Amino acid sequence: MDAKLNATPTVTDSLIAANARYAESFTDPGMDARPVRRVAVVACMDARLDLHEALGLELGDCHTIRNAGGVVTDDIIRSLTISQRALGTRSVVLIHHTGCGLLNLTEDFRHELELEVGQRPSWAVEAFKDLDQDVRQSIERVRTSPFLPHRDDVRGFVFDVTTGRLREIGPEIPREQ
Repeated sequence: MDAKLNATPTVTDSLIAANARYAESFTDPGMDARPVRRVAVVACMDARLDLHEALGLELGDCHTIRNAGGVVTDDIIRSLTISQRALGTRSVVLIHHTGCGLLNLTEDFRHELELEVGQRPSWAVEAFKDLDQDVRQSIERVRTSPFLPHRDDVRGFVFDVTTGRLREIGPEIPREQ
């Protein structure tokens, strides 16, 4: 007897079933891959962030790029570069949020993984203690990337998971020496 027949449905099974229901009434919206609003949103992968709802976006309005912490890593720069150079985006919105899991982690996480699995991850955790400062760092990483032709409209925010409000974080202003 097939073990799958007796197995308890998994979360993935329920997602596949939901997709089958979705596909029954799906019609191709006939959209281009280029975002209508020419914006890329970089945000944390946190399940509490409904970016389209929070920002008043519709399907096709933006590119949404998510990772742990919404941190601007090399892979985020890669995605933004493709978004801008191949698909026409010009603006970048960066969104971190209150209560982020990266606020409680340290780079020791990598060491613990190495001890557990016998191999050190090649990636950095990119943990942070100060949300505002990490947003500023992300803004700076985007604004200084030589791969991005459009770096003038880059803005950063902290999303409050208890109120749903965005708080803008300005770039760091260099102090005069």
